[in-house]
Amino acid sequence: MDTLDSAILRLIQSDNRQSAADLGQAVGLSVSAAGERVRRLNAAGVVRANRAVVEPRAVGLGLCAFLFIDLEPRCDEVAFAAAVAALPEVQEAHHITGPHSWLLKLRVADTAALQALLVGRIKALPGVMRSETLVVLDTAKETTELALPPAPQGDAVR
Repeated sequence: MDTLDSAILRLIQSDNRQSAADLGQAVGLSVSAAGERVRRLNAAGVVRANRAVVEPRAVGLGLCAFLFIDLEPRCDEVAFAAAVAALPEVQEAHHITGPHSWLLKLRVADTAALQALLVGRIKALPGVMRSETLVVLDTAKETTELALPPAPQGDAVR
């Protein structure tokens, strides 16, 4: 991956609907060269997905919460990971260091839905020993965009 690929990634992270013509113009490539680079980045798995980012409140999922999970010492971590990955309300699941085993990001409609998810499905998973829930009151920033390194000074990329 070179500086042109990085420049293209910075552009499509913020809006992946840009045409190859627009990308090419922005980075100084022909339409076909820009399109080929995007295809190559997709094929190589550098771009994991091309999808819409949905506003959670607009679809009735206004409550965001983070959940720390403590697992029993000999718990099957792989089975736990697979089980939480299968829950559509779980947006992120991270095996973490520190006093807890896992950190989950959840999106649900309201506190009743959160309680039902916690009690009926997450705490019922084998190996779950304890949980701690943090309910989000407000979000100042939430993004999927990575802080890619800038193009080197003097580079032709605009």
